[in-house]
Order: sequence, then C-alpha cells, then structure tokens
Amino acid sequence: MPVPLLTNFALLLGLSFFFGLAFEDFYARSGESRPGGIRTFPLLALTVAALYRLDSERLLPLVAGLAILGAWLVVYYRDRLRAVDADGTPHGELMVPVCNLLAYLLGPISLSGPAWLAVGITVAAVLLLTGRERLHDFARRMELREIVIAGEFLILTGLVLPLLPDQPVTTLTQITPYKAWLALLAVCTISYGSYLLRRYVAPEGDLWIAALGGLYSSTATTVVLARRAEADRAALPRARAGIVLATALMYPRVLAVIAFFNLPLAARLVPSLLSLAALGLALAFLQYRRAGAAPAEAPREAPRNPLELSAAALFALLFVVISIASSWVKSRFGETGVEMLAAIVGFTDIDPFVLSLAQGVAGPLPESGAAAAVLIAAASNNLLKAGYAAAFAGLRASLPATAALIALAAVGLAVAAWMVIAGA
Repeated sequence: MPVPLLTNFALLLGLSFFFGLAFEDFYARSGESRPGGIRTFPLLALTVAALYRLDSERLLPLVAGLAILGAWLVVYYRDRLRAVDADGTPHGELMVPVCNLLAYLLGPISLSGPAWLAVGITVAAVLLLTGRERLHDFARRMELREIVIAGEFLILTGLVLPLLPDQPVTTLTQITPYKAWLALLAVCTISYGSYLLRRYVAPEGDLWIAALGGLYSSTATTVVLARRAEADRAALPRARAGIVLATALMYPRVLAVIAFFNLPLAARLVPSLLSLAALGLALAFLQYRRAGAAPAEAPREAPRNPLELSAAALFALLFVVISIASSWVKSRFGETGVEMLAAIVGFTDIDPFVLSLAQGVAGPLPESGAAAAVLIAAASNNLLKAGYAAAFAGLRASLPATAALIALAAVGLAVAAWMVIAGA
C-alpha cells in the first residue's frame, strides 16, 4: 500500500473512531440511546471509503450508498417524530442524522482532501455536539441587539468591501474606496473584539473597562471614567488609574493598526510606542496602588455598539477628508505642514490620520517624518483627554491622571522632535 494512501487510511480510522467515541459518550451521559457510536461510525466510514475507491471518478457506488443511508435516516427521523414527551414535545432532532451523514462523508474527505480539512471538520463536529448545553445557554443569553451587531460586521466585511473599486476616483487623493473601507475595517475589527471581550468575558470593574476601552477608544473611556468619578467620589482613585491605563493601551492599538498597512513604519515606531505604553502602564500601576481597596461597583454600563453603520460611514468620510488634507498640506507646506496637521487632528480622532500616514497618502514622506507625525497626533490626543478628565471630574480631583497624560504627551513630543532632528 502506498505511503500516502496508508496515511489517509490511518487518518480516516482515527477520526471516525474519535467522532464515534464522542457521539456515544455524549448520549450515554444524557441517558439516551441513539444509532451510531464507537463501532458504527468507523465501520460506516470504512465502508464509504471502499465505495469511493471502487469508482473515484464517477462516484456511482458512493452516491448509491448515500441514497441508501439517506432512506434509512428518513425512516428513523419519521419514527422519532411520532414519539413525544409527556408534555407533547416531539423527540425529533437532526443531530443524529447529521452525525451519521458526516461519518459517511469522512471516507471521501479523508482520502481525497487535505488532512487539515478532515481533522477540522471532525473536531468542529465534536465540539458542536458536546457543547450543546453551553451553546444553548449562550443562545438564550444572546440579545437580538448582538445579532444585529454581528450582522453589521458581516455587512462591512463580506458585502461592502468586495464591491468597492480599488482605483482612485478623484485626483485629490490616491486613496481608493477599497483602501478607505479596509482602513475602517482594521479599526472596527479591534473595536469589535474588545467589545465582545468586555460584553461576555471581562469581569466588572473600572480597570477592566479601562483596559478594554483602551483597545476600543481611549478618549471615550476617559469620558466614561471621568463622569463616573464625578458622580461617585469613592470611585475617583481607581477611575484616575483607569484613565491612564486606557491611554497606555492606546499605543499598542495604534501600532497594530499601522502594522496592518505599513510594516516598515510600524517597525520604526515599535521602540517609541512600546516605551510610551510601558511608561503609561507604570504610571497607572502607581495610581492603582495608591487607590487602595476597590469601592462597591456601580452597575456596569453596557458597551456601546462599535459598528453603528452611521458611525462607520462618518469614519470613512473623515478618513477620506483627512487623506485629502494630508496630501494638500504635504504638497503645500512639506513635512512641517504634516506635523502641524497631526497636532490639530489629535484633538479629534487620530485613527483616520494615522491610517492615512500608514497608507502613504501624504506622498513620499520619510519614515522618520511619518513616525514623528504619529507621535505628535497621539500626544495632542493625550492633551485632549487630559482636558476631558479635568472638565468632567474637576481639575483638582483628576490632577494625578491629567498630570500623567500631560507627561505622556510631553515624552511623545520629545521623541517626535528627536526623530525630526535625526531625520533632517
């Protein structure tokens, strides 16, 4: 027997045995008896493998066997539908027919397809079978709002993106509609991931809100925590630490977004952005240590939908506008103009500007100049957050947090100035 065929045979036998073991153990634990299991599935898979080998071109024996199995499954399912519980609920469930059909198909999949496909299908089937209670519990906890958000994410990624042209539609910028939407998706994916973690995984607490909020929007997180500190002075010390923590995690988020589009620029920014993140984490840790015991938690505010289509459209529009502005400023005022623009846009949303730099919208800007512009935008955004913290929580109450944000801004500006001088 050739080695590849022997390997496929061993893979088929092992996967069908594993699938049958999981099937039999699952129904045995629930006190139920169903057709299929540790002997049936391997025998079924081996039979189908033999049928497949008899005619691997036209697959007539395989189709005939599938018809026989399908007829038997129809008879079984109709019989199960006639049986009802004490409350009149039918016993019919599709899991048993589907699992038997999958065991049947393991034969040709293992012999003709790549090994990862057969292993992936089997493992996914076992996880879906044995995770019944957890999955049903998750479905019961899932709100309609979450399904709508997931649908919006699929619309943004799977429907809108493939339909957009990848050629410039105006001479004002080289950004194409496809690249603009791809930039939007890069930010939305990180925001959606942090949203799901905060919604379903993270425990309650200001520090967890800050940690995941820094991946979503450090500016919005600053406002939320500052408002909470204003309403509950007992929460002020930890809110201050959370504000600094959110900003510290903004730096690796910006680095990840840049790396998706421009690895050389991201590599240039790695030392500075990670150093600023480490400094921010150290400042947050010091404030957390001084905060002492946590006060009683207030009810956690549900995270906002990070994929509202109106907000997505606004982001895409803002990205295009800033891209055009960056190109114009670069052509009119050179690198210094881009750095001045970075200081201005930092008081709004830095993501569109950072992404425009990562995609080279500002023309042949040196890496040192682009890296300096990113640091300047982040620094001015830190000053904006310091202003928000002082405005909502009070200057005196928020002083440790605002001082830390100003210090991070000052260090970022110093590093940016060094990059400009070194690159001159």
